[in-house]
Amino acid sequence: MFQIVQDYWPFLLWGEYPNGPIGGLVLTLGVAVTSLVITFPFAVLISLARTSGVRYLTVPTTVYVYVVRGLPLLTFLLWAYFMLPFLLPWRISPFWTLVGVIVCYQAAYLSEVVRGGIEALPPGQIEAARSLGMSWYVITRKIVLPQALYNVLPGIVNQFTVITKESALGSIIAVSEITFLAGRVNAFLLTEALSVYSLLAAVYFVLCFSLSMVVKALEHKIERGRGMSAERRDAADFAG
Repeated sequence: MFQIVQDYWPFLLWGEYPNGPIGGLVLTLGVAVTSLVITFPFAVLISLARTSGVRYLTVPTTVYVYVVRGLPLLTFLLWAYFMLPFLLPWRISPFWTLVGVIVCYQAAYLSEVVRGGIEALPPGQIEAARSLGMSWYVITRKIVLPQALYNVLPGIVNQFTVITKESALGSIIAVSEITFLAGRVNAFLLTEALSVYSLLAAVYFVLCFSLSMVVKALEHKIERGRGMSAERRDAADFAG
């Protein structure tokens, strides 16, 4: 394995760059970051629609969430890869096909994370804002979303971990992320499959474990913030 690291680590890290297209671990992170950035606003909109109480918004978004969560990501990827060239007049690269599929898929999951944060807020805050004559838009922008998104930050980072692992499916449609390049290295060596894929597993483990530590740190920070807020409320109640 150490010889593989010495000979092929730059290739696994960034692919053929600068003599060719960028790939490897850099492209894996690129897919994950791009997917999360695009997914996030869609997830927020879906969660707001599902909690709006407006039937023509809640019904289609609920159906979307349940349908997407009931099917494997690989199914969506194969549908998109083989059907989109027949449906669209322009060619979509494997990279954007993978990103688009992950966005459509993860929007359903991330919207549930955000929806949980919205529904966990104390209803008294919203009722007080309505009694002051605030509109739905103002309440959502200034009261609901800032608190809900802060509370679900660990869940958002956790979904980033999931997206990072899901990007490995790009190897099926020849996206040059690290799993695809590990397959190429294995094809070069022929007899070192165990070492190559053990190295790949170690890379994913280090990356995902680091992200899980970020999630844990965020959870502790949020809990400390809640504890300090509770202490301030208790002190104010005592003083009153």
